[in-house]
Amino acid sequence: MELLSSQRAFGGWHKRYRHQSASTGTVMTFAIYLPPQTAQGDKVPVLYWLSGLTCTDDNFATKAGAQRVAAELGLALVMPDTSPRGEGVADADRYDLGQGAGFYVNATQAPWSTHYRMYDYVVDELPALVEGNFPVSGKRAISGHSMGGHGALMVALRNPGRYASVSAFSPIVNPAAVPWGQLAFSTYLGEDRAAWAAYDSCQLLATAQPLPTLVDQGEQDSFKPEQLQPEALQLAASKRDWPLTLRLQPGYDHSYYFVASFIEDHLRFHAANLVAAG
Repeated sequence: MELLSSQRAFGGWHKRYRHQSASTGTVMTFAIYLPPQTAQGDKVPVLYWLSGLTCTDDNFATKAGAQRVAAELGLALVMPDTSPRGEGVADADRYDLGQGAGFYVNATQAPWSTHYRMYDYVVDELPALVEGNFPVSGKRAISGHSMGGHGALMVALRNPGRYASVSAFSPIVNPAAVPWGQLAFSTYLGEDRAAWAAYDSCQLLATAQPLPTLVDQGEQDSFKPEQLQPEALQLAASKRDWPLTLRLQPGYDHSYYFVASFIEDHLRFHAANLVAAG
């Protein structure tokens, strides 16, 4: 790993690294916030944050205001990029496909399948790298926003026992049924709808192992009716008596002003569940 930057924050350190990824075959960038407890020799649990369309590791780090509460709770934050990038990496001339829009899947269609393996990167490679090089425990939680909310829910549902809890802001909960997801899935995975189901949270929830789930959705989010449809997740959860808390927040939109307003609730939710998980 190559250290790109290091800033002191709330008694801890926010650091950015890049490394050669075996999953994507590219150089990947991620950030980690190490709370002050790590300087005392403690190994702390980790919250993985997955960002949305067009974002990098930097959006959450600079806009959400999460470090203050993470420092108090003794929680490390790990923030990967949203896709492989660089020369020779397939791209598209639109914001919702290609670089910055990996959708956290393992692509099976050319030319995307060469590098777009963000599922493997987030689930296996990045945690192994973090746990092998930083003072963190094996306790994990996961969260995200928009496309990253889709990623967080989907990854948690597909990996029982790996995460103590999952949360999301404005997630794409049913990507196989909405335009953003249909475009990404048909491009990255082809037209086989069975392959899509493996990455669709509403479909995964029917058979997944329950875990504590918190979702916040702004009621004034312009993407809510067509792209996000949180009621689909609520309906799927009701069929399983799933431990879902879905909060519709009046007046809030899709922006990081919304995320920053409720990130403390999410961090405390995860901290409590990480403690409960032992």
